[in-house]
Amino acid sequence: MNLVDYSTSLWSVLPALIALMLAIITRKVIISLSIGIIFGAFMLTNSNFLDALTYIKNSVVSLVYKGAEEGLNANNVNIILFLVLLGVLTSLLSISGSNQAFANWAQNKVKGKRGAKLMAAGLVFFTFIDDYFHSLAVGAIARPVTDKFRVSRAKLAYILDSTAAPMCVLMPISSWGAYIITLIAGLLATHSISGYSPLGAFMTMSMMNFYAIFSMIMVFVVAYFSFDIGSMARFERHTEALDSLEEEQVETKGQVRDLILPIATLIFTTVTMMIKTGADALADAGTPFSILGAFENTTVGISLVVGGLAALIVATICIVTSGHISLKNYFRAYGLGVKMMSGAITILFFAWTINGVVSDMQTGKYLSGLVGEHIAAGFLPAILFVLAAAMAFSTGTSWGTFGIMLPIGAAMAVHSDPSLIIPCLSAVMAGAVCGDHCSPISDTTILSSTGAQCNHMDHVISQLPYALLVAVASIVGYLFVGFTQSALLGFVSTAVVMALLILIFKAKKTEK
Repeated sequence: MNLVDYSTSLWSVLPALIALMLAIITRKVIISLSIGIIFGAFMLTNSNFLDALTYIKNSVVSLVYKGAEEGLNANNVNIILFLVLLGVLTSLLSISGSNQAFANWAQNKVKGKRGAKLMAAGLVFFTFIDDYFHSLAVGAIARPVTDKFRVSRAKLAYILDSTAAPMCVLMPISSWGAYIITLIAGLLATHSISGYSPLGAFMTMSMMNFYAIFSMIMVFVVAYFSFDIGSMARFERHTEALDSLEEEQVETKGQVRDLILPIATLIFTTVTMMIKTGADALADAGTPFSILGAFENTTVGISLVVGGLAALIVATICIVTSGHISLKNYFRAYGLGVKMMSGAITILFFAWTINGVVSDMQTGKYLSGLVGEHIAAGFLPAILFVLAAAMAFSTGTSWGTFGIMLPIGAAMAVHSDPSLIIPCLSAVMAGAVCGDHCSPISDTTILSSTGAQCNHMDHVISQLPYALLVAVASIVGYLFVGFTQSALLGFVSTAVVMALLILIFKAKKTEK
């Protein structure tokens, strides 16, 4: 089937734009994505009804089965399996009373609402290996505690989302870090840059990833000072009003260890499997083993599934030996867990499908071509940040944006001012995470709302003001870096602008 080429046309952004605008206006994600998919299919097939139906059918089937030669789409299938396993695990911990036991324990150990929010944010330092893993695992751990202290689900979803990708993109030993380091290695070789090793370049880029760094800082500011703006303030007030009379602990036969042991097993097994699958890939290629090399070549999907299975087995052993759940309720937890995750899996299917449509529309290629060659070199980091954010927002994928924009950013820097290559690559990384945060069709955004069990569009709308505030401060920082080539000045200017914006919003809130 021959598809229409929109790589040089403004029309390439239309399907994604329609889906995004409808999702924001109607707050009905599935319907909005469906309309975007159908619209894109008709555009790509030149309005041929049968070809459009065939295109949609092939796109949906390819999400789980790529064809006779390639077989199953292992990455997607594994992510779906992990979601189901985590749903069952979460349901099992809830029915057995383990979640409530942990909430009761935390009520004594965690001091108030602030402590609950800081605990949820601080868990990222243990779960930074993968954003999917972080959003779902920390959601399962923190949700009973934040519920106990009347933290809104929207606030928890924001904490999960704004610590997941920012932390993963900064850490070399994470699925994100490994992927980016692999891309950087190719770029350094392509442009004959010998001043940096791939790891050294990544670490330098991380220090200039202003959006990721200050998104993390913003989370702790919000958690500590209850800096609630936009719809977040409304969600917080609503939660306070709902639970204002529930202060006592709920009696439960569950035990804290029945939650801690499965989650610890999930983390340990997943990390171990990531290292093992990476080591196997290195051995097959005849490359000596190294931890970084293992993470660069790991298979995240299968690692998550094995970790989820191990955690479910440990949870079963703990709960059965404790005798706190009947056989009927044990199997009932499986059905409830699958039902719990069905919404997230459905949204993911639609998001993956429209991502394929956006790819075939060549939206990324069109957006990357918008930057002209006659622009002062100092503006490049800021421009690349905005462009990467727009691309990640419209496509819903940081990794896809990395793959498209990092080579473009490197080429533009080399031809304009080679000394700006690291700031330019940093700006692309930062912009991709920013766009990912703002996009309702991003996997991480979807899974963060799932982990918090929050309405998806409530999460998108309430997180947007924080993401935009940090984005504005980051743009100022990249302008300073571009014209002064000083990472320190860029960092300081970002911090100053963000602090000023926070004070302005606080002042307006006080006036009200």
